[in-house]
Amino acid sequence: MKVLTSALLVGAASAAVPPQQPMQLPEAVNNAFKAASDKASSWSKPLENLSHELKHLTEEARSAWEEVALMFPESMSQASFFSLPKAHMKKPASQWDFHTSGKDLQSVWVTNENGEQEREIDGHLEPFSLRTKKVDPHKLGVDKVKQYSGYLDNDEDDKHLFYWFFESRNDPKNDPVLLWLNGGPGCSSLTGLFMELGPSSINEKREVHYNPSSWNSNASVIFLDQPVNVGYSYSGSSVSNTVAAGKDVYALLTLFFKQFPEYTEQPFHISGESYAGHYIPVFASEILSHKKRNINLQSVLIGNGLTDGLTQYEYYRPMACGDGGWPAILDESECRSMDNALPRCQSLIENCYNSESVFSCVPASIYCNNAIIGPYQRTGMNPYDVRKKCGDNPLCYDELDYVQEYLNRDDVMEALGAEVDSYDSCNFDINRNFLFQGDWMKPFHRLVPGILKEIPVLIYAGDADFICNWLGNLAWTTELEWPGQKAYAKAPLEDFKLLSDDTKIGSVKSAGNFTFMRLHAAGHMVPYDQPVASVEFVNRWLSGEWIEA
Repeated sequence: MKVLTSALLVGAASAAVPPQQPMQLPEAVNNAFKAASDKASSWSKPLENLSHELKHLTEEARSAWEEVALMFPESMSQASFFSLPKAHMKKPASQWDFHTSGKDLQSVWVTNENGEQEREIDGHLEPFSLRTKKVDPHKLGVDKVKQYSGYLDNDEDDKHLFYWFFESRNDPKNDPVLLWLNGGPGCSSLTGLFMELGPSSINEKREVHYNPSSWNSNASVIFLDQPVNVGYSYSGSSVSNTVAAGKDVYALLTLFFKQFPEYTEQPFHISGESYAGHYIPVFASEILSHKKRNINLQSVLIGNGLTDGLTQYEYYRPMACGDGGWPAILDESECRSMDNALPRCQSLIENCYNSESVFSCVPASIYCNNAIIGPYQRTGMNPYDVRKKCGDNPLCYDELDYVQEYLNRDDVMEALGAEVDSYDSCNFDINRNFLFQGDWMKPFHRLVPGILKEIPVLIYAGDADFICNWLGNLAWTTELEWPGQKAYAKAPLEDFKLLSDDTKIGSVKSAGNFTFMRLHAAGHMVPYDQPVASVEFVNRWLSGEWIEA
C-alpha cells in the first residue's frame, strides 16, 4: 500500500486523497474538503507559521500560496515541518548478533588500476552502523527460511531504520536480492510484507497464514521501514523529503552487503509501489552515483507509482469517469468540474517543476489533490480500487488493522528486536511533512532517463487503481524524454499471458531498457489482488524477459 491520500494508500503518493496504502493523503488534506467552500478564511495563519521562509517568496509564489490558502484554508493552516519523536528504548549491544561499522568500512583503502590509493567503497558512511539479529523462524512461523532483522543507525542524526530480510525459498546462493518499499509517504513496508508479497499474511484471527505466491519464492527480499518514524523505525528528528531518505537507503544496503557478502554477487533490484514512484528514482540514482560500491543494482520495478504529477494528474478524470476500462464513478457534472480544474492544476505543477521551491510545490499539491482527486474521494469509493467501497479502516483495508495488531504483540516485537513502544501501519505526520516540504509534486521522473542509461526499468500498474492509475502511468512513460522515446512510443501493447494456462492477465510494451505492464483486475496493490500473476511477472522480469540483450 502506498500513497496516503488523506488515508488513501499505504505505499504510494497522493496527498489530499483518501486512504491509499500505496499512496496516501495526509489527514490534514482530507480535512480540507470540509472547508473548501470557506472562501473567507485568511491565509495569515500558515504565513505566521512559516514567516521566516516566506520572506523570500517571489510574487508569483506568494500569489499561488494566497489563492490556494483561500480555497482550502484548513489544509494550508496545517503547514508544518515538524513531528513528534517516536517513543523507543535502544537495546544493549549484547542482544544483537552482528555489528557492522560504516567508519570501519570507510577506513579500508585499496590500490586501483593506476596504482593510486582509494577507498574500497564510496559514500559518506562514517556516521552509520548496522545492528542485526538472527530471527528464529520457529518463533513466529512467518517462513522457514533464514531471516535477519535489525536497525541501520545514524547516531549523528539520531536516525534508526528497521529492516527484515528473508532468504529465497529456492536457491539463495544464486537467486537475486530484492528491496521492497511501500509508499505513503509514511507507510510501513511491513504492510507490504503481510498484505501483499511477503512469505505470510495475517488473517482476521490475527494468525500467520502461509503465502505460496510470496516474492521470496525465487528471490531474497528485504522489507525496509523508511523514512525514519515509519513502522518500527524511529528518530528524535524527522526526514521529510525523498532525497534525504536516499542517503540512508544507500548506507543500509552498503552495510548489509558488507555484513553478508554471500549476497553481494547476486543481482540486486529495487521494487516498490505508490509513493515509491518518488523514492525509487532517487534511491537508484544515489546508488548508481557511487562507482565504487558493493550493491549489484540490476533493475528497478515501480508499481502504481506517482512519478510525474504533471502528466499523471490529467488522467484522474478519465479513470473516474469511465475511460479506464471500468464503469464511471462520477457523474457528468463532477467530471466537468475536474476538467475545469485541470488547467490551473497543471499550471501550478509547472511552477513547481520550474522552481522546485517548497512555496510553489505545496500550493500545487493542495490545489490538485482537492480539486482533482477530491471529487472521487467524496464518493466513498476505494481510491485504490474503483470496484469497491472503502471499508471502515481509514485506508480502506481491514487487513491493515490485522497487521498492526500483530506487529504490536510483545512476542513479535521481541523476536524482531523492535525498539519502539508501538507500531503504526502509517505515520500521518510523515505524510504531512513530505507534503509541506513540497516533495509530493517534485519532478523525480527527470531522474529516470539517467537510470535507463545503466539499468532496465519496469513500470507496472493494476488497472483498477484510481490514485496512481494505469492511464497516467502509461502516459508519463510514453512522454518521457530519453533516447529510446520514439521506439518505446511505437512499441505495441501485447498480451501478457500466464505460462501455466495461457490466461491473459494484462498487457505489456517494451523498448530498450523501458517496460510498461498493465495488470488486469488488480488495484493499487497488484500482489494483493493478483498474487499468482504478480509473482510470475516478477520472476520473469528478474530472469531477464522483456530486457533487450
